[in-house]
Amino acid sequence: MNPTRILIVDDHKIIRDGLRLLVEREPDLCVIGEADNGRDACEMVRSTVPHVLLMDVGMPEMNGMEATRRIHEEFPAIRILALTMHADRQYLQEMLRAGAAGYLLKDCASEELVKAIRIVLDGQTYLSPQVAGTIVDDWVRHEPGPPMLASLTPREREVLQMIAEGYIARAIGARIGVSTKTVETHRKHIMTKLGARSVAELTRIAIREGVTPLEK
Repeated sequence: MNPTRILIVDDHKIIRDGLRLLVEREPDLCVIGEADNGRDACEMVRSTVPHVLLMDVGMPEMNGMEATRRIHEEFPAIRILALTMHADRQYLQEMLRAGAAGYLLKDCASEELVKAIRIVLDGQTYLSPQVAGTIVDDWVRHEPGPPMLASLTPREREVLQMIAEGYIARAIGARIGVSTKTVETHRKHIMTKLGARSVAELTRIAIREGVTPLEK
């Protein structure tokens, strides 16, 4: 039987190394690659087509939420398991909305990691016990509404993250392959949609909404 193909996405090498060791203890699981940011993960998925992604949430340039959204739209059969330190409601809700099949905290035991991989592979959803109650609470109170960033396009979310991380317009343009003027246009649209009056306010919104890993 062919092994399950797994791609690890995390911006810390020590985490990727540890995950690889844990996963490859299982004879039917195989790590086929690693990426240290969401943009690289999107590219690697196209060339490797894994069965499962272990996806960090907070990463520079393109976070795990945006990468999950893009990968899920293009490859809905790939199972994405968020693996993060964040137990916050905001991160959990946004990852599930983006298409994640599971949400696992990084302080879990190795046995839980393997269990979660097998559960999402079976077409089910896995949530760490520490965060599962959040979903129940929201369902009972009928609390979830449209996320604040829902009006932004994928490109605008990408630009917002880099603005919040301190990149100037010229540097953003170079990273995503557009002109400085186009980046400035994106920034104006983002500020209008979010009701922000300054870059500082955009940064505060990005941090609060979990777009940037600055408070990781």
